[in-house]
Amino acid sequence: SIKSNKNILDALVAMEKAMKRDQIQTNDRQLACALIHSEEGQDYLKGMCAAANYAWVNRSSMTFLARQAFARCFNTTPDDLDMHLIYDVSHNIAKIEEHMMSDGKQKTLLVHRKGATRAFPPHHPLIPVDYQLTGQPVLIGGTMGTCSYVLTGTEQGMKETFGSTCHGAVSNIK
Repeated sequence: SIKSNKNILDALVAMEKAMKRDQIQTNDRQLACALIHSEEGQDYLKGMCAAANYAWVNRSSMTFLARQAFARCFNTTPDDLDMHLIYDVSHNIAKIEEHMMSDGKQKTLLVHRKGATRAFPPHHPLIPVDYQLTGQPVLIGGTMGTCSYVLTGTEQGMKETFGSTCHGAVSNIK
C-alpha cells in the first residue's frame, strides 16, 4: 500500500542519516542499517513488529474466510470440514535467536531474514512438536515458469545460514 511504502521510505531515510552519524559503511549502497539500540533501530523494529502483526492477522482472517466459504459451498460447518492450518511462518522479518557460532559458543543474535524465511532442523526447540522429526517445513512458491518446492531445515543450513532459506523460487541466498 502507499502508506506502507511511505513508512519504508521514511525508515530508509532515517537509517541513511544514522549511518552517516554513526560512521557505518556497507559494501552495497542499497543496504541501510542502524545500530539496534539507537532510536532509528528501535523505530525500525517497532515498525517491523507492527507489520508482522498485521500480516499474521491478515493470514488468520483469510484462513477464517476460506473455512466459511467451504462450509457454505458444502452446506456444513467449518468444524465439520475439519480444515486446519498446517503451518504458518513469517518471512522478511528480524527475530532475536540463539545460535551456535563457529568457535562453539552460543550467541544471542538479531537475525534479519530479508528475502528469506526460517528453516530450522529436526529436534530444534522452537519448532512445533508435529515437525520435530522432520524439521521445519518451508514452502517455496513457484511462478508460471518455475516449480514450487516443499523443503525442511537441516543442521547444515543451521550452521551456514542461521537456519534460513529463500522464500520464493526466484530468490537466492548469496
